[in-house]
Amino acid sequence: MTSSYSSADTSVLYTGQDTAVCQIIQLSAVCEGRVFNVYILPDIELTESAKQVTGFTVRNGELFRRGSPVTTVPLADALSSFLAFLRSFPRPVLLAAHSAMRFDAPVLRRVLRKLQLLEEYRQVVSGFLDTFPLSKNLHRLRSYSQVNMVRHFLNKSYDAHDAVEDARMLEELFNHWNPKPQSISRVTFSF
Repeated sequence: MTSSYSSADTSVLYTGQDTAVCQIIQLSAVCEGRVFNVYILPDIELTESAKQVTGFTVRNGELFRRGSPVTTVPLADALSSFLAFLRSFPRPVLLAAHSAMRFDAPVLRRVLRKLQLLEEYRQVVSGFLDTFPLSKNLHRLRSYSQVNMVRHFLNKSYDAHDAVEDARMLEELFNHWNPKPQSISRVTFSF
């Protein structure tokens, strides 16, 4: 992006699509070659569509991805670790996510407020860059799904809906597009 801030490409996977109640099950970010990734055991059921899309299931109080158990941490620990990861970069940090306005921002705002971490978050993060409207502003495509854009622009396929891989591919897409600062500012927001 520009030298005036750091950008962390992020991806968050959820138990469903209702941002008022869904829970985070994976939180990842890629920034300056460093990777952050945590899994969180939800205390609500994953929707059938979330299970199909992400490959996550919960059995006997354990989180599995495609049948293999993953190590989980409590949500408060995950968010505190995420903030510590973001604090390690020059400020302010701008989080980039595909459909950030629709999913990531509302869910993060809700859980950060619930855990009384919202003010700490605001000290570390300058805002969100939503790559969904950015891609629509920059290119004319039939589909603006991240999977389609990775295939179209990067000629790759990847383990979509794994938050680490989603964040890595988002970073590659963004670097490939190399948007102008005014294009970035049009799709940047804060909460």
